[in-house]
Amino acid sequence: MTPATERFSNRVGNYILYRPGYPQEVVELLSREARLLPGSVAVDLGSGTGMLARMLLPLEVVVHAVEPNTEMREAAERLLGENPRFLSVAASAEHTGLPVHCADLITAAQAFHWFDRALAKQEFTRLLKPGGVAALIWNERRVTSTAFLRGYESFLETWATDYLEVNHANITPEAIAAFFDPHPVQAATFENRQVFDYSSLEGRLMSCSYAPAADDPRHEPMLTALRELFDRHEDEGKVCFEYDCRVWWARWD
Repeated sequence: MTPATERFSNRVGNYILYRPGYPQEVVELLSREARLLPGSVAVDLGSGTGMLARMLLPLEVVVHAVEPNTEMREAAERLLGENPRFLSVAASAEHTGLPVHCADLITAAQAFHWFDRALAKQEFTRLLKPGGVAALIWNERRVTSTAFLRGYESFLETWATDYLEVNHANITPEAIAAFFDPHPVQAATFENRQVFDYSSLEGRLMSCSYAPAADDPRHEPMLTALRELFDRHEDEGKVCFEYDCRVWWARWD
């Protein structure tokens, strides 16, 4: 299996174009709970191409975007590097190299399931100021709410390489509570969605680390199956992904 820090190296372009962002309500919640002010410090772990960092920067906070994957990190630097409050960090979530008690907020958006949880918890505790907030965020694609989404889930189970093994849904609420323990965890859910034509649906699929790449013999048959799925369910040339954007957070008092 490809190491977690390298899984998205050949997916960056599709990741930027076709991965969902986060509802604005998520940023409002983080700002409120972490009591962010201009100049506050956020550490975004597994920051990828900077999707969440881009939404935090308008709060006038300093964002340390910590990303071990070179291609993902360099994409974020191209997109956000002109902002002096965006600070790119070539490091892992478990060993950031950032100063002790520097963070008012730590976030991990679509990333926590890749972390070594025991080491990451130590790093969260080392980085957060007393009273700082840690938040884990996922866009969780609904898998049964429409016929298309039921079909897409079956499609992934058939064609994806290790979809079931790396699915972030493997992280249970109990595991999240254990990670935050002894700090009481809170949770919120917001609706999110993406609408695709066939080309963008293919791009969304190929942004995933478990989709067979172009040099894999399963790639072309997979795309044929994707086209058939799209044609069965499209409405005026479009299909829709529905998400529950879940946020779990706790205060390090």
